[in-house]
Amino acid sequence: MKSSFLEVWLVSTGHALTHWYPATFYLLLPLIGAELGLSYLQIGSILTAQATAGALSNIPGGMLVDSVSRKGLLMAISLFWVGAPYFLMGLSHQYWMLLGCAALVGVGNNLWHPTAIPLLAKRFPENRGLVVSIHGMGGNVGDAVAPLVVGWMLYAISWRNVMVLNVLPGVLMSAIILFSLGRMQSQAPSGADKPLPVPLAKRLSDFRRLLSNRTLVMLSVSGAFRSMTQSTLLTFLPAYLLREMDFSKGTVGNCLFAMQVAGFAAAPVAGHLSDQMGRRRIIMSSMATSGVVLLAMALAGHSALFVFLVAFLGFFLFAIRSVMQAWLLDATPPNMGGTSIGVLFGTQALGVAAGPFLGGLLADQFGLISTFYFLACTIVAANMFIFFTPAPKEQSRWAPSAAE
Repeated sequence: MKSSFLEVWLVSTGHALTHWYPATFYLLLPLIGAELGLSYLQIGSILTAQATAGALSNIPGGMLVDSVSRKGLLMAISLFWVGAPYFLMGLSHQYWMLLGCAALVGVGNNLWHPTAIPLLAKRFPENRGLVVSIHGMGGNVGDAVAPLVVGWMLYAISWRNVMVLNVLPGVLMSAIILFSLGRMQSQAPSGADKPLPVPLAKRLSDFRRLLSNRTLVMLSVSGAFRSMTQSTLLTFLPAYLLREMDFSKGTVGNCLFAMQVAGFAAAPVAGHLSDQMGRRRIIMSSMATSGVVLLAMALAGHSALFVFLVAFLGFFLFAIRSVMQAWLLDATPPNMGGTSIGVLFGTQALGVAAGPFLGGLLADQFGLISTFYFLACTIVAANMFIFFTPAPKEQSRWAPSAAE
């Protein structure tokens, strides 16, 4: 059965909303911190709590996804689960309540990516890099539009009202996905028979084998450093623009919008080029450029050049995450796609957890600008792991796994 490209757009739109909520939260964090009297370390620890919960639940979540055939239902549940805790945050006045809600977001969000990414890769095997990048582009849209819209909403309503109203688009999209894709299964477009249930012991055995895959390990560790760069940047860039450069809330939203739009434009280009030219070349060149731009941002300081570099950074930093996901799926068994993505995102979550915490420590001790020097180092580390990742031609040994 031929897969409809409409599926790609529906899943990508849902992905946009899973990113809408965190993108809104990044912009609101400085305001929340100011109202509750939080230090930079406490602000960073909220993101650390979210990422730690995600790290602990991603691999079990990926294994669960591989065991459940109704992928559309899982995506609808995930989207609702991501939005609801942010609603509760809007009603909270306690730091510990914020930490608890952030942890819930981390658990809920781990269902989306292990479900959606392998599903699209299976249904469009000849255009894997492209469709996974379009899915990633949906995330870029959510990341871009949310701060732009919310930045201007804050002129009219408080951050608490923004958090409460924000749950509505997620609930609506959850319903659309449930009714449109709720019965979507995981089989490939060739119409292969539905796979038999796999015993838990066999899944655990396959998981141990999966962890011996060097490509999986190297990509996951590289992804952890890349995600550390991204999460720390998104945590402290709004605070830097608001407090150090004295920008208005709307202008900060515009800056974040520009950065994410650049990533939006680059994602399908990078995905298509990776299908044609190879994943490694695209990832390494983009990471190297990101490192140079981050160092230039640290040196530019309070100048107008800093704002220009923010948008330039987005083009390279955000384009490669989908290419890494496509490479990972190239290198791992098709019947363990959810678990493979769970390992990647679980490891990335460790980077997301550590980044804002370490960035907060540096900012409290040496000022916010020190975080940008830190980020230049983390993206270089990410690129070094890509350099030592086995060449893609070694991935052919997984071909027989499709029939396991």
